[in-house]
Amino acid sequence: MGRIVSFRGQLDIGVEERIPLSTMKGLIGYKIKKFQAIAGRPGTDSGELVVKVYAKSQLGDINPLVDFSESDLLAVAFYKSHANNVYATSETIIFDNVVVNQNVFITMTDAEGGTDPGNYYIEFETMNISDIEATQLTLKNIRTITSSHVSRL
Repeated sequence: MGRIVSFRGQLDIGVEERIPLSTMKGLIGYKIKKFQAIAGRPGTDSGELVVKVYAKSQLGDINPLVDFSESDLLAVAFYKSHANNVYATSETIIFDNVVVNQNVFITMTDAEGGTDPGNYYIEFETMNISDIEATQLTLKNIRTITSSHVSRL
């Protein structure tokens, strides 16, 4: 098992945050091991947070829709809570067989249309990868970015 690195933060609704994972040579691979989301004021705010992790930027297309056929989608967390209700629910799905060696991007939306910010916590397991694996992952990332850019035109 590799070293665990974690990131946490608070995001405004409709905002994307870049998680800096890339290195000069790309010889470190990352797998998501844990991903969680929670409202900024649980039990006080009402909302249905949809928090997603992507291999490429989603600027201009941040939305609450979840589509597992998106090749760059790495994980999704859903957190639902209603004001004055102590029973919040959450669901997290991680595509844990995916290894990345580039930056990832987290987006947050509220399916109810709320505007209150939410929090995320994400853990990655690190692993050393070979030059060939690093090249393959980098090329895959470039193809994903290029193909999604072409499909948006």
